[in-house]
Amino acid sequence: MMWLSWRQARAQTATLYAAVAACAAVLAVTGPRLPRSGAGIFDLLTPGDRRLYFTGLIVVAVAPALVGAFLGAPMVARELENGTHRLAWSQGVTRTRWLAVRLGLTALAAAAAVGVLTLAVTWWAAPLDGAASESRGSLPSRLTPVSFAMRGITPVAYTVFALVLGVAIGIVLRRSIAALALTLALFTFVQIAMPLWVRPHLIPPTTQVTTISEDTIDGIGYHDSDPVPTLEVRGPAGAWVLSDRTVDASGRAVPVPASFVDCDPGPPRPDQRVTEVRPRLETCLTQLSAAGYRQQLVYQPASRFWPLQWAETGVFLALSGLLAWFSFWRLRRV
Repeated sequence: MMWLSWRQARAQTATLYAAVAACAAVLAVTGPRLPRSGAGIFDLLTPGDRRLYFTGLIVVAVAPALVGAFLGAPMVARELENGTHRLAWSQGVTRTRWLAVRLGLTALAAAAAVGVLTLAVTWWAAPLDGAASESRGSLPSRLTPVSFAMRGITPVAYTVFALVLGVAIGIVLRRSIAALALTLALFTFVQIAMPLWVRPHLIPPTTQVTTISEDTIDGIGYHDSDPVPTLEVRGPAGAWVLSDRTVDASGRAVPVPASFVDCDPGPPRPDQRVTEVRPRLETCLTQLSAAGYRQQLVYQPASRFWPLQWAETGVFLALSGLLAWFSFWRLRRV
């Protein structure tokens, strides 16, 4: 049974491991070139280093989806579509054992491959993830949605989930191509929905209320449809900022007064001295503070990277368990 399972998935598995080996080789060759520490590391990065950084994020993000689509979706759907499942189930192998062996071996192989890939990418990016600076050289911190799910242990959980999702969809649809497409669509939706609606609440975020002054306000932003600007404060280094809003004396989120439009000096004119611009802005910020306005920052601090990793991993492993149970239950009724 194990030999048959290997033969049926050997092409996809060999391709996966070859791709992981190629990526690991590139990272092993280019990684030692990176500086090892210091906030100034971002000034030393070459365009090639930046491309590799973002390519690593993309590859780790895409890998679980490809596993679910090309290993999970056709695993049972192809058998049901071609009718070959009847031969396997007539050879003294129960449906439960047949699926358990195939799903278990494939899950272990895929999780190991993506785990090695994630480890290589994390090792390569470690100097950048660990360096702190005001702008991080325009690179995201590892706690932000851009890179969180491509670091640590969550890619392995995503891989197991995508694989079992593909199997479950394949059993229901019984069509390989349709199952492949739906697996990609649903997994992409989950990848988008998780940081938007679930991850921020896995651990209660930290709330910080700051007085409004020139020292605390980091910037003034505008939205296309709103002429009234918004105030912005800088979060702690490496933090994932969930919301940055102005509140009144009672703690309700409110826009800044419309009169603040006249206070914002905007970019200075070439013939205008800074000393002519700053006093007006200082006066406006002081008036806002005196009126009871504060800036409320809600964020997940950088220290919660691993607690969030474990929490999200637990969520996806639990979902994988539910999908696996559904797959076995559904297969017995085919």
